[in-house]
Amino acid sequence: METVNQIIRYIINSFEVIILIYFAVSSVYVLLFALAGHGYKRRKVFTSQNINSMAVFIPAYKEDAVIVSVAKTALEQHYPSANFDVIVIADSLQAETLTNLKKLPIKLVEVDFENSTKAKALNAAINSLSENYDYAIILDADNIMEAEFLNKMNNAFNHGFQVVQAHRKAKNLNTSFAILDAASEEINNHIFRKGHSALGLSSGLIGSGMGFEYRLFQSIMKTVTAVGGFDKELEFELAKNNITIEYLQDTVVLDEKIQRSSDFSNQRRRWLATQFIYFKRNYKLGFKALLNGNMNFFDKVFQMMVPPRILLLGVTTIITLIYILIDFGFKVNTFISSYYWIITYALLIATFVLALPKSFYNANTLKAMASMPSAFFRMFRLLFNLKGANSKFIHTSHGVTKN
Repeated sequence: METVNQIIRYIINSFEVIILIYFAVSSVYVLLFALAGHGYKRRKVFTSQNINSMAVFIPAYKEDAVIVSVAKTALEQHYPSANFDVIVIADSLQAETLTNLKKLPIKLVEVDFENSTKAKALNAAINSLSENYDYAIILDADNIMEAEFLNKMNNAFNHGFQVVQAHRKAKNLNTSFAILDAASEEINNHIFRKGHSALGLSSGLIGSGMGFEYRLFQSIMKTVTAVGGFDKELEFELAKNNITIEYLQDTVVLDEKIQRSSDFSNQRRRWLATQFIYFKRNYKLGFKALLNGNMNFFDKVFQMMVPPRILLLGVTTIITLIYILIDFGFKVNTFISSYYWIITYALLIATFVLALPKSFYNANTLKAMASMPSAFFRMFRLLFNLKGANSKFIHTSHGVTKN
């Protein structure tokens, strides 16, 4: 019996150590890049007289509420109109929406798929165009480019960058979930874009506000078959080929943030499924890449191991409180001291403080934080409901709603 108890105790203790190491390493990882983000220096990209031709792709799947106004705004760039085309990829749009789009000086590509995906839409548009552009810009159907967006992207391309990720910011902060979503994106911008660029690593892609050398984009998109998370597939393909993604903090595209809890669940379910799929697909290649000196690819794989920030914070908070209660409340000595979890929790809090922009330090954000437990438990439940999440495109509707 004593031997059995020892075995059980050994298993429990080992599990405690593994859990601590996993969350501690994850916390140190994001803290490292949160610190590095403050060393990010804006690239000195000088204005060039070379005006490149650009294709601005806007996939629109059931986006009748926003696509016409977005297309109109996209045409208002302070960039020579002869040097860029706005290409709306119409998938399952209503007849009235199509009629209104046809009145605009854009290229309209109508597609019809049994199972729609962003990758399919983009590939269909690329194949339908006869023009040879210099660069491709990818937007979402709700994105609004700042007026100088294409000029700034053009300067970056002329500087020699093949792939560029712009700074995606919230265009709405009208609900608690929108504020939390906006704060989450800015934290990720700081860690996975500013922080990575500061340390010489490739920026992360977000799925929109992205620019590519056109021939490179054509070539890579032929291999992309992702149902969800096509930006992650692009990241891995670029990393395999040692192509660095540049981040432009000062080049802004506005993006509509999640406003309802139901949309939050749909979006995060897709994201979680994507993370598991790409880790499973690439973890072996990741360690080979590390041995071969391809730090960008290894880093992309390692990112798939780190829990999403809200899960990382929520689980660490709960475990830390449990250990404090056992240690100080019940006076029971645990194999892992509660101080280790307190330190891990402190590192994580420091990460969020360092990564969250000062503009979010206000009463509205404090009020929105009351929704964080709900967001955490929604995401935690999604961990057990991922089956089929990446077999069919999960659409998140857009269009600003009232509070």
